[in-house]
Order: sequence, then structure tokens, then C-alpha cells
Amino acid sequence: MADIIIAFPKLDDAKNLRKLLIRNGYDVNMVCDSGSQVMEAVNRLDGGILISGYRFHDMYYMELNDYLPKGFQMLLLASPAKLAECDIRDLVSLAMPFKVKDLLNTLEMMLVQYDRWRKKQKSRPKVRSESDRRVIHAAKALLIERNQMTEEEAHRYLQKLSMDSATNMVETAEMIVELNGKEWEI
Repeated sequence: MADIIIAFPKLDDAKNLRKLLIRNGYDVNMVCDSGSQVMEAVNRLDGGILISGYRFHDMYYMELNDYLPKGFQMLLLASPAKLAECDIRDLVSLAMPFKVKDLLNTLEMMLVQYDRWRKKQKSRPKVRSESDRRVIHAAKALLIERNQMTEEEAHRYLQKLSMDSATNMVETAEMIVELNGKEWEI
């Protein structure tokens, strides 16, 4: 489940909202009353939802939203007048006072969206650095030369060896290059 942080300029408001969410089955990681506290909290977490008020003593919601790391969404809670003057195109917002049902439905929608994003991130192929690609290429070249494999066979062999030894493909390639380098010296 996504991490939830609640931030309001009045700490009592944040605590009351936390109690409401806990009563309805949500875990709240932290309550904050300043933008700097929020930034400290989100930098320790992997992602989640920030339920935020409009203005803090040290920053406004827009600055806070700009500083949020990838993986965090903001739910802005403010009066209808404040929401009317805000640029909330990239935000989910809810006018205060709100109905509990509206808050819970909005939060649930955001959590589903977060879970989809998280799954998509996990399924996205990892981009390797240039040095990692060079090591894998060198290992495949050694396998092709020594074992008369095709490039595809060498790649599959590296993948299988990596899975069997419970190491990532780069570490496996480094071991092959290192071992073969020592053999050449003998």
C-alpha cells in the first residue's frame, strides 16, 4: 500500500484527519505542519500520497508539489475560493468542508492509480549504464569466441547463469570476464 502523509498548517487539523483515515482502515505514515517536514518525510519514502493544505508558514502547495519526488501524488484540500484561484490541472483537489465519503472515494481512486503506476514501474525494463553494457558485451564476446555460440545463445546463457546463481546479469558477466581473463594469463 502507498505511504500516506498528511500536512496542514494546523497540526490539530492534520491529526484529526489522520484519526478519520485510521478509523476507515488507512495507515498514515506521518502528519506535518510545515513544507520542510513534508520534504524530509517524502525523501525517506518510495512514493505515496500527500494530503495537503493550501499554505504553510514556509511554502505554498505549488512549491511543495514541485519538490515532490517521482512516485508521490498530492491531494489538495482547500476552500472553494482558494481552489478557484489555484492552478490545479496536475493535482487532485477536494473542496473543504468535504463529505467523508468524498474524501475516502478520492483517496481510494488515488491509491488505485498509485498501484497501477507502481506495477508499471516494476515491469519497465531497467536501463543499463554504458559500462554495464560493455561488460555484458565483453562476456558475450568471450562466450561466442570460446564456445562457438551465437550472440543470442550467449545472451540466453548469461541470463540462465544469472538466474541460477541468483546474481544480476552484470555481476554474472563480470565474473565470466574476470575468470576468462585469469585463464588467459595462465
